[in-house]
Amino acid sequence: MITEKKISTVEDLLTALNELPNHYIYRGHADSTWKLESTLERTLGTSWDGHVKQVEEHYLNLFKSKYHIYNDSNHEPKSKLAWLSVMQHYGAPTRLIDFTESPYIALYFALEAYDPQSKKDLAIFALDYHAVLDASVAHISSKDGSFNKRRQDIHGIQDQIFDEVVDRFSYDIVWITEPLEMNVRIDRQAGTFLISGNREQKIEDLLSLGVYSSTPMLKFVISSELYEGIYALLRKMNINAKSIYGDLSGLAKSIKMDMQAHTS
Repeated sequence: MITEKKISTVEDLLTALNELPNHYIYRGHADSTWKLESTLERTLGTSWDGHVKQVEEHYLNLFKSKYHIYNDSNHEPKSKLAWLSVMQHYGAPTRLIDFTESPYIALYFALEAYDPQSKKDLAIFALDYHAVLDASVAHISSKDGSFNKRRQDIHGIQDQIFDEVVDRFSYDIVWITEPLEMNVRIDRQAGTFLISGNREQKIEDLLSLGVYSSTPMLKFVISSELYEGIYALLRKMNINAKSIYGDLSGLAKSIKMDMQAHTS
Protein backbone atom coordinates (compact mmCIF):
# COMPACT_ATOMS: atom_id res chain seq x y z
CA MET A 1 0.00 0.00 0.00
CA ILE A 2 1.38 3.40 -0.95
CA THR A 3 1.50 5.82 2.00
CA GLU A 4 0.86 9.49 1.23
CA LYS A 5 2.73 12.29 2.98
CA LYS A 6 1.95 15.98 2.54
CA ILE A 7 4.89 18.33 1.98
CA SER A 8 4.40 22.05 2.57
CA THR A 9 7.96 23.46 2.75
CA VAL A 10 11.17 22.91 0.79
CA GLU A 11 12.91 22.11 4.08
CA ASP A 12 10.40 19.34 4.82
CA LEU A 13 10.87 17.99 1.30
CA LEU A 14 14.66 17.85 1.64
CA THR A 15 14.38 16.16 5.03
CA ALA A 16 11.88 13.58 3.73
CA LEU A 17 14.02 12.70 0.70
CA ASN A 18 17.41 12.76 2.40
CA GLU A 19 16.37 10.52 5.29
CA LEU A 20 15.51 7.64 2.92
CA PRO A 21 18.21 4.97 2.44
CA ASN A 22 20.15 4.74 -0.83
CA HIS A 23 18.18 1.71 -2.04
CA TYR A 24 15.05 3.70 -2.93
CA ILE A 25 13.97 4.59 -6.45
CA TYR A 26 11.86 7.61 -7.39
CA ARG A 27 9.40 8.96 -9.92
CA GLY A 28 8.14 12.54 -10.24
CA HIS A 29 4.67 13.61 -11.36
CA ALA A 30 3.60 17.11 -12.35
CA ASP A 31 0.12 16.40 -11.01
CA SER A 32 -0.32 14.59 -7.70
CA THR A 33 -3.58 13.04 -8.89
CA TRP A 34 -1.86 11.09 -11.69
CA LYS A 35 -1.73 7.35 -11.15
CA LEU A 36 1.42 5.28 -11.12
CA GLU A 37 0.84 3.72 -14.53
CA SER A 38 2.71 2.79 -17.69
CA THR A 39 2.29 4.50 -21.04
CA LEU A 40 0.68 1.28 -22.28
CA GLU A 41 -1.93 1.49 -19.51
CA ARG A 42 -2.70 5.10 -20.37
CA THR A 43 -2.84 4.42 -24.11
CA LEU A 44 -5.19 1.43 -23.88
CA GLY A 45 -7.40 3.03 -21.24
CA THR A 46 -10.77 1.30 -21.12
CA SER A 47 -9.59 -1.20 -23.75
CA TRP A 48 -7.11 -2.69 -21.27
CA ASP A 49 -8.95 -5.87 -20.25
CA GLY A 50 -8.33 -8.81 -22.52
CA HIS A 51 -6.30 -6.92 -25.10
CA VAL A 52 -2.91 -6.28 -23.52
CA LYS A 53 -1.08 -9.43 -24.59
CA GLN A 54 -2.16 -9.17 -28.22
CA VAL A 55 -1.41 -5.44 -28.40
CA GLU A 56 2.06 -5.75 -26.86
CA GLU A 57 3.07 -8.70 -29.02
CA HIS A 58 1.79 -7.06 -32.20
CA TYR A 59 3.60 -3.76 -31.71
CA LEU A 60 6.76 -5.31 -30.30
CA ASN A 61 7.02 -7.52 -33.39
CA LEU A 62 6.23 -4.54 -35.63
CA PHE A 63 8.99 -2.49 -33.98
CA LYS A 64 11.47 -5.36 -34.35
CA SER A 65 10.61 -5.85 -38.02
CA LYS A 66 11.14 -2.16 -38.86
CA TYR A 67 14.07 -1.51 -36.51
CA HIS A 68 16.80 -2.16 -39.08
CA ILE A 69 15.26 0.39 -41.47
CA TYR A 70 15.62 3.28 -39.02
CA ASN A 71 18.61 2.16 -36.97
CA ASP A 72 21.97 3.46 -38.23
CA SER A 73 24.04 0.73 -36.58
CA ASN A 74 23.99 -3.04 -36.92
CA HIS A 75 23.35 -3.47 -33.21
CA GLU A 76 20.11 -5.08 -32.02
CA PRO A 77 18.78 -5.48 -28.45
CA LYS A 78 19.36 -8.94 -27.00
CA SER A 79 16.41 -9.32 -24.60
CA LYS A 80 12.72 -8.48 -24.45
CA LEU A 81 13.35 -5.90 -21.74
CA ALA A 82 16.04 -4.31 -23.90
CA TRP A 83 13.62 -4.13 -26.84
CA LEU A 84 10.93 -2.59 -24.64
CA SER A 85 13.40 -0.02 -23.27
CA VAL A 86 14.35 1.04 -26.81
CA MET A 87 10.66 1.39 -27.68
CA GLN A 88 10.12 3.42 -24.50
CA HIS A 89 13.12 5.61 -25.31
CA TYR A 90 11.61 6.60 -28.66
CA GLY A 91 8.11 7.18 -27.32
CA ALA A 92 6.23 3.96 -28.07
CA PRO A 93 3.81 2.85 -25.31
CA THR A 94 5.17 -0.03 -23.21
CA ARG A 95 4.67 -1.75 -19.87
CA LEU A 96 7.73 0.03 -18.51
CA ILE A 97 7.53 2.87 -16.01
CA ASP A 98 10.58 5.13 -15.76
CA PHE A 99 12.11 5.56 -12.32
CA THR A 100 15.41 7.03 -11.19
CA GLU A 101 17.83 6.37 -8.35
CA SER A 102 17.97 10.12 -7.66
CA PRO A 103 15.08 11.89 -5.88
CA TYR A 104 16.31 15.18 -7.33
CA ILE A 105 16.17 13.94 -10.89
CA ALA A 106 12.63 12.75 -10.11
CA LEU A 107 11.87 16.29 -8.91
CA TYR A 108 13.28 17.63 -12.17
CA PHE A 109 10.90 15.46 -14.22
CA ALA A 110 7.96 16.59 -12.10
CA LEU A 111 8.89 20.18 -12.93
CA GLU A 112 9.58 19.49 -16.60
CA ALA A 113 5.96 18.50 -17.20
CA TYR A 114 4.55 21.07 -14.77
CA ASP A 115 2.31 23.97 -15.76
CA PRO A 116 2.82 26.71 -13.14
CA GLN A 117 -0.50 28.28 -14.12
CA SER A 118 -2.37 25.14 -13.07
CA LYS A 119 -1.44 25.56 -9.38
CA LYS A 120 -1.70 21.79 -8.98
CA ASP A 121 0.25 19.92 -6.34
CA LEU A 122 3.17 17.78 -7.54
CA ALA A 123 4.17 14.32 -6.35
CA ILE A 124 7.22 12.11 -5.87
CA PHE A 125 6.85 8.34 -5.57
CA ALA A 126 9.50 6.53 -3.55
CA LEU A 127 9.78 2.74 -3.54
CA ASP A 128 12.19 0.59 -1.55
CA TYR A 129 14.12 -1.12 -4.36
CA HIS A 130 15.48 -3.88 -2.14
CA ALA A 131 12.15 -4.65 -0.46
CA VAL A 132 10.23 -4.77 -3.75
CA LEU A 133 12.71 -7.18 -5.35
CA ASP A 134 12.96 -9.28 -2.17
CA ALA A 135 9.18 -9.69 -2.18
CA SER A 136 9.07 -10.42 -5.92
CA VAL A 137 11.84 -13.03 -5.76
CA ALA A 138 10.25 -14.66 -2.69
CA HIS A 139 6.92 -14.90 -4.54
CA ILE A 140 8.57 -16.67 -7.50
CA SER A 141 10.29 -19.08 -5.10
CA SER A 142 6.96 -19.86 -3.43
CA LYS A 143 5.49 -20.83 -6.82
CA ASP A 144 8.53 -22.60 -8.25
CA GLY A 145 10.56 -24.88 -6.00
CA SER A 146 13.44 -24.95 -8.46
CA PHE A 147 13.89 -21.17 -8.27
CA ASN A 148 16.30 -20.61 -5.39
CA LYS A 149 17.76 -17.20 -6.15
CA ARG A 150 17.83 -14.21 -3.83
CA ARG A 151 17.88 -10.53 -4.76
CA GLN A 152 21.65 -10.51 -4.30
CA ASP A 153 21.99 -13.31 -6.87
CA ILE A 154 20.18 -11.61 -9.74
CA HIS A 155 22.35 -8.53 -10.21
CA GLY A 156 23.26 -8.32 -13.89
CA ILE A 157 20.82 -11.02 -14.97
CA GLN A 158 17.49 -9.28 -14.34
CA ASP A 159 16.80 -9.17 -18.09
CA GLN A 160 17.40 -12.90 -18.40
CA ILE A 161 15.22 -13.77 -15.41
CA PHE A 162 12.47 -11.51 -16.66
CA ASP A 163 12.47 -13.17 -20.10
CA GLU A 164 12.85 -16.77 -18.93
CA VAL A 165 10.85 -16.74 -15.71
CA VAL A 166 8.81 -13.65 -14.83
CA ASP A 167 7.31 -12.84 -18.23
CA ARG A 168 7.16 -16.46 -19.37
CA PHE A 169 4.95 -17.52 -16.45
CA SER A 170 3.17 -14.14 -16.02
CA TYR A 171 3.83 -13.89 -12.30
CA ASP A 172 1.71 -11.37 -10.40
CA ILE A 173 4.69 -9.30 -9.33
CA VAL A 174 6.48 -6.10 -10.29
CA TRP A 175 10.05 -6.31 -11.57
CA ILE A 176 12.75 -3.67 -11.31
CA THR A 177 15.58 -3.63 -13.79
CA GLU A 178 18.18 -1.54 -15.54
CA PRO A 179 18.51 -3.14 -18.99
CA LEU A 180 22.07 -4.26 -19.63
CA GLU A 181 22.04 -2.35 -22.91
CA MET A 182 21.64 1.06 -21.33
CA ASN A 183 21.68 4.18 -23.51
CA VAL A 184 23.44 7.41 -22.61
CA ARG A 185 20.23 9.21 -21.65
CA ILE A 186 19.18 6.51 -19.17
CA ASP A 187 22.67 6.63 -17.67
CA ARG A 188 22.57 10.43 -17.31
CA GLN A 189 19.21 10.15 -15.57
CA ALA A 190 20.32 7.32 -13.24
CA GLY A 191 17.37 5.56 -14.79
CA THR A 192 15.72 2.26 -13.94
CA PHE A 193 12.43 0.63 -14.88
CA LEU A 194 9.44 -0.81 -13.09
CA ILE A 195 7.45 -3.36 -15.10
CA SER A 196 4.46 -5.61 -14.52
CA GLY A 197 5.36 -9.31 -14.51
CA ASN A 198 1.85 -10.14 -15.64
CA ARG A 199 0.99 -7.91 -18.56
CA GLU A 200 -2.73 -8.34 -17.82
CA GLN A 201 -2.27 -6.63 -14.46
CA LYS A 202 -1.71 -2.93 -13.85
CA ILE A 203 1.21 -1.73 -11.75
CA GLU A 204 -0.85 -0.12 -8.97
CA ASP A 205 -3.01 -3.24 -8.67
CA LEU A 206 0.07 -5.42 -8.29
CA LEU A 207 1.65 -3.13 -5.70
CA SER A 208 -1.54 -3.37 -3.62
CA LEU A 209 -1.31 -7.18 -3.38
CA GLY A 210 -0.43 -8.93 -0.14
CA VAL A 211 3.00 -9.89 -1.42
CA TYR A 212 3.99 -6.22 -1.00
CA SER A 213 2.08 -5.53 2.23
CA SER A 214 5.29 -4.95 4.21
CA THR A 215 7.13 -3.14 1.42
CA PRO A 216 7.83 0.58 2.10
CA MET A 217 6.16 2.65 -0.63
CA LEU A 218 5.68 6.40 -0.30
CA LYS A 219 4.02 9.19 -2.22
CA PHE A 220 5.06 12.72 -1.29
CA VAL A 221 2.34 15.20 -2.25
CA ILE A 222 4.14 18.52 -2.71
CA SER A 223 2.36 21.86 -2.44
CA SER A 224 2.20 23.86 -5.67
CA GLU A 225 3.54 26.83 -3.71
CA LEU A 226 6.96 25.15 -3.63
CA TYR A 227 7.39 25.22 -7.42
CA GLU A 228 9.76 28.22 -7.57
CA GLY A 229 11.73 27.06 -4.53
CA ILE A 230 12.26 23.59 -6.02
CA TYR A 231 13.30 25.08 -9.36
CA ALA A 232 15.87 27.29 -7.61
CA LEU A 233 17.14 24.32 -5.58
CA LEU A 234 17.66 22.18 -8.68
CA ARG A 235 19.48 25.02 -10.46
CA LYS A 236 21.93 25.22 -7.56
CA MET A 237 22.49 21.47 -7.90
CA ASN A 238 23.01 21.83 -11.69
CA ILE A 239 20.12 19.46 -12.34
CA ASN A 240 18.48 20.79 -15.47
CA ALA A 241 17.47 19.74 -18.97
CA LYS A 242 20.99 20.37 -20.30
CA SER A 243 22.57 17.97 -17.80
CA ILE A 244 19.72 15.47 -18.04
CA TYR A 245 19.59 15.20 -21.84
CA GLY A 246 22.98 16.46 -22.98
CA ASP A 247 21.75 17.54 -26.41
CA LEU A 248 19.88 20.34 -28.22
CA SER A 249 16.51 19.07 -27.00
CA GLY A 250 17.84 19.52 -23.46
CA LEU A 251 18.92 23.08 -24.23
CA ALA A 252 15.46 23.85 -25.63
CA LYS A 253 13.73 22.32 -22.61
CA SER A 254 15.94 24.30 -20.24
CA ILE A 255 14.99 27.55 -22.00
CA LYS A 256 11.29 26.67 -21.74
CA MET A 257 11.52 25.82 -18.04
CA ASP A 258 13.50 28.98 -17.27
CA MET A 259 10.91 31.03 -19.10
CA GLN A 260 8.08 29.39 -17.16
CA ALA A 261 9.82 29.91 -13.83
CA HIS A 262 10.32 33.62 -14.46
CA THR A 263 6.81 34.31 -15.73
CA SER A 264 4.79 32.23 -13.25
